[in-house]
Amino acid sequence: MDRKLTSITLALIIILAIFLLLVYVGGNVLGIERLKTGENPLLRFVFVIVGLLIALIIYYVTRENKAWEVGTREVVYMAIGAALYAIFSYLFNGTVFVVPSVSQVALRPAIAIPMFFGYAFGPVVGFFTGAVGNMFGDALTGFGLSPQWSIGNGLVGLVAGMALLFTDKKKSINTVLIISIVLSILATLVYVINRTVPNMLYFAPEQNIFGDQPISGFAGLSAIVGLILVMVVRYLFRDNLDIAAAVTWGMLGDLIGIGFAAISDVWINGFPLSVAIVGEFLPSAGPNLIFAAILVPILVGAYAAVQRQSGR
Repeated sequence: MDRKLTSITLALIIILAIFLLLVYVGGNVLGIERLKTGENPLLRFVFVIVGLLIALIIYYVTRENKAWEVGTREVVYMAIGAALYAIFSYLFNGTVFVVPSVSQVALRPAIAIPMFFGYAFGPVVGFFTGAVGNMFGDALTGFGLSPQWSIGNGLVGLVAGMALLFTDKKKSINTVLIISIVLSILATLVYVINRTVPNMLYFAPEQNIFGDQPISGFAGLSAIVGLILVMVVRYLFRDNLDIAAAVTWGMLGDLIGIGFAAISDVWINGFPLSVAIVGEFLPSAGPNLIFAAILVPILVGAYAAVQRQSGR
């Protein structure tokens, strides 16, 4: 087994071990309520393993690329990224900083963190940041753990980091845009046909209301709104390929990662596909795109400025 494969496999095993410790030891053995998961825990971990295998397969197909190198530097970035994502996910979970609204407002600006860490430091760092950071963020929040959703967040960072696998950034951006346009339109069409589906992510602590009202028109169209914003950023920064690539690949990561998590609930929770798309995917993935368009360019620009000052 070569060094890179050993490092990648070890990173994935550590992610799985962290999940198992939190859910089975913390939730089941110690009985800590905030560390318990919902129904079908075994099936949830089946999808965790599926997500880990997806990451391993992508690595194997592109294993010659240097983006998969994992050394001390990458391990440090994994720890920093996961910690930042956990903390900011907790702060913006809707119970710490509550935003008054007449409808769903999914404040998840922290999603920019796995997107940025993946693009800046590689797919392994992005995957670890999203998966482990989201898992600890959920633990801090106290709503219970959904391991398959944490893996979905990991895929957000992994896909964002796949930008480093392509030497022709401009060509990869155009391909990613086409795929993202198709996925966003398909998800929005599902919403147009199923407007009365309840939002499974809606939660109002003061009324103890959870997932029992249709999503707003803005939430239903948020994937298109986010897509338009990302396209605007892509063309505004057409001469800055780093910002254009980071925000575009981050968008695809969001659509694929959150899509993976939402669709897994078709089996785990027995949801119809329309419920998984309208009630879970759109209220989560759509606002994520809006924050990606706004925050990822800021993070990439700030990181580039730091690199210039340090002479790298």
